[in-house]
Amino acid sequence: MNAKEIIEKLGLQEHPEGGYYKETYRSKETIRASELNEKYVGDRHHSTGIYFLLTSDKFSAFHKVNQDEMWHFYKGAPIKLHTLTQEGDYSFVMIGNDFSKGEIPQHVVIGGNWFAAEVLEENAYSLVGCTVSPGFDFADFVLPKRNELINEFPRRSEIITKLTHH
Repeated sequence: MNAKEIIEKLGLQEHPEGGYYKETYRSKETIRASELNEKYVGDRHHSTGIYFLLTSDKFSAFHKVNQDEMWHFYKGAPIKLHTLTQEGDYSFVMIGNDFSKGEIPQHVVIGGNWFAAEVLEENAYSLVGCTVSPGFDFADFVLPKRNELINEFPRRSEIITKLTHH
């Protein structure tokens, strides 16, 4: 299957950060706002999960959420997942299934860190899953403007310019 067929078969839609997604799980149980820390406004479900598909020409722009986010590799080319900590430290991992090349099948981005992802292979796609706990809510999602992130992390301007939309 190609990316277009997978997008249609799974009913994926465009995501604001780039790529395509579909929520596949949202726990019925919730955590009350009073039991969460000050980062959260309102109740949250225990956990959520999505399918997420990136292509060679659709990267996931730098963004952050309050929650830890676990990425799970399913199919296609590996993904290069970039992380900027709140202190400005940069790192990346390759999420895929070629262990001999150092790829790993899952990775957790710690809540509050900035992250972006891209498919490095030309004319390729990657299908992954993302699990968020406490459950994802767009109230926890921050997609900064390029200049805002560069102002915060000027020594990381090259990677920020490459993986932001504006």
